[in-house]
Amino acid sequence: MTVRTINRISVAVLIAGLGAALAIFLTARPPEIDPMLGEPLSNKKYVHELKRMGGQANVLAAEFEDWFADQWQGRLLARSIAVLTIAGVIGFRVVAPHAGTIAAAMANPDPPPPAK
Repeated sequence: MTVRTINRISVAVLIAGLGAALAIFLTARPPEIDPMLGEPLSNKKYVHELKRMGGQANVLAAEFEDWFADQWQGRLLARSIAVLTIAGVIGFRVVAPHAGTIAAAMANPDPPPPAK
């Protein structure tokens, strides 16, 4: 792949990803909290029951699950898409210049014998 092709693909992916993130950010509504349930992890009795059933690891797992689920809603989704877009472009720019070498190595998996 030429440098020009890598640059064009990188710019196209950045424009698409950051454009999608901006559109989501501008159209996202604030998260709705169920008035009957509220935020379960802020309830001491709920946390106590989690700890009683599965120990501190269960509480940490519930907190991680709640945090991870929040990353895919509203404005946090826009941030997640922007970060993943930038990480993907950086990863692409690291791997793309070596694509020919990788393809050649996969086509010829046996290395040549060492020279004497």
